[in-house]
Amino acid sequence: MRNALIALTIVCGGAVAAAPVIAEAAPKRVLVCQNVRKKANTGTLIGAVSGGLLGNAVAGHGAKTEGTVIGAGVGAVAGHQIAKSNAQRKCRYVYR
Repeated sequence: MRNALIALTIVCGGAVAAAPVIAEAAPKRVLVCQNVRKKANTGTLIGAVSGGLLGNAVAGHGAKTEGTVIGAGVGAVAGHQIAKSNAQRKCRYVYR
């Protein structure tokens, strides 16, 4: 009787100890998306430069600096939004 009880304890203990290993071995399905931040940052830079140049050209004779700064700010915001909306977010599922 005692040997049967010891054998049962060993079998049940081994099954409990092996359960986490079996659960970790199963691959998990994870959604991985491409980062669009780099494209949005590029759009910000291009928008700021082009907006600054346009603001400098449009500004009055005594307000070239203010026109450049305001144009760069507006161009940066516009360029960021345009680049972010045009960037396609590519997502796929990966098993890990």
